[in-house]
Amino acid sequence: MKKIQMNALREQVMPALVCKKEEFQLLGYEQVTIDEIWDCLFYKKWKKLKEEKKLFEIVNDILTLSVSEYMTYITVQSQQETNWFDDDNLEALQELF
Repeated sequence: MKKIQMNALREQVMPALVCKKEEFQLLGYEQVTIDEIWDCLFYKKWKKLKEEKKLFEIVNDILTLSVSEYMTYITVQSQQETNWFDDDNLEALQELF
């Protein structure tokens, strides 16, 4: 499914996204954002969709997203974005030797 199509539906499912964000915050994950929840669903659950999802299916995916699925996505994203050999990290690596 195309990101443009899914982003058009995002406003319609915003109450479910807010609900999921508040649920995660109640569980102690204070830093969670709606954008991260949406990206997790888009890039993890919906990345290989061949046909358009119905609105109730999108809401169901949002409401059934588990903390472990979300944390796995966030962990992988942070590891992919980290450049261990930039100037700041290079100094830390040199200190190890």
